[in-house]
Amino acid sequence: MNSDLLSFDEALAALLGYARPVTDLEMADTAVACGRVLASALRSPIAMPDMDMSAMDGYAVRVADVTPGARLRVSQRIPAGSVGHALEAGTAARIFTGAPLPAGADAVVMQELCELADDMVTIDHQPHVGEFVRRAGSEVEKGAEVLAAGTRIGPAELGLAAAVGAAQLPVLRRVKVALFSTGSELVMPGEALPPGGVYNSNRFQLRALLEQLGCEVTDLGIVPDQYDATCKALRDASQGHDLILTSGGVSVGEEDHVKPAVEAEGTLQMWKIAMKPGKPLAYGRVHASAFIGLPGNPVSSFVTFLLMVRPFILATQGASRSEPRALTLPAAFDWPRPDRRREFLRARITDEGVVLHQNQGSAALSSIVWAEGLADVPAGTAIARGEPVRFIPYGELLY
Repeated sequence: MNSDLLSFDEALAALLGYARPVTDLEMADTAVACGRVLASALRSPIAMPDMDMSAMDGYAVRVADVTPGARLRVSQRIPAGSVGHALEAGTAARIFTGAPLPAGADAVVMQELCELADDMVTIDHQPHVGEFVRRAGSEVEKGAEVLAAGTRIGPAELGLAAAVGAAQLPVLRRVKVALFSTGSELVMPGEALPPGGVYNSNRFQLRALLEQLGCEVTDLGIVPDQYDATCKALRDASQGHDLILTSGGVSVGEEDHVKPAVEAEGTLQMWKIAMKPGKPLAYGRVHASAFIGLPGNPVSSFVTFLLMVRPFILATQGASRSEPRALTLPAAFDWPRPDRRREFLRARITDEGVVLHQNQGSAALSSIVWAEGLADVPAGTAIARGEPVRFIPYGELLY
């Protein structure tokens, strides 16, 4: 490995160390807080449930009144949303899932074990105390922390917040990202494709990835391969943004102007990583904004975003967890020629194990669509069919 290449782990640790978490707090309506990061812990103002409740449609009884074959008068009917009166000794209450247990009752017998005739119910079961009863506070005690600070709010978290009555949530403001692509060859979809032209796919996939992470995106379009134009774009992008994200122009070609422009307008703190795809990834600062430059090849851009930019953004958002969880599965492929860099291969899972897309080129966008995740192959490692391989599902990388 070349001495000027940072290992993947070194580069990721450095990136996370450079992240400056946002601190500005906002109140967001719970209904629209999905994808935001909780600024402070949410504590429940109520117990869940707030009363002993039935966990089943059936009959609320006193266990002492019931022996198999017992016939009890049905003295009341308690649907969800209403509160019954104290249960008379020697009677049963018709009750429905989610309804409060009447005072005196200590069990619920499911309706399938009962036979109703007129106002008498025959119970062919011996219940025990607490059967099919959700005790008050059994899920959440009043005052308990239900969501920790730094939690990324998803649908499940929204449901829990709503269940404890939170109409609004304290969240950190959105991370503001300026995005632009470099390349005189880039053309927007819908325009005629000139000789040598390439449709700009990175602009679409990167914007979608940023928005999926809850960022506020300013799309600055396409910047031509000109040094002065690149410097101006960086200056403009640094105004009011936490992060400048670019694709293309960070390699060493004569038309790659992003690296020297960043060095002219700010500082470049990291460049070149021992990962494949994605070696020419750059990090620096332009005035008050962080800068990350991604490779121009669309697969390289996509993969480096998932593995490097995503955790950096999550750290900037103040999220408490960013590391993706991986599976260890048998390889259904042979990889006999290891690279000196750590490789992330487009792959999917079959009954035989992890299989690879036949085209691992860094321009093969179709391989991203085909894949279900990335096979993580350590630097200098050959893999034979049947050996364990680390597989990172897209589900751990896209949200």
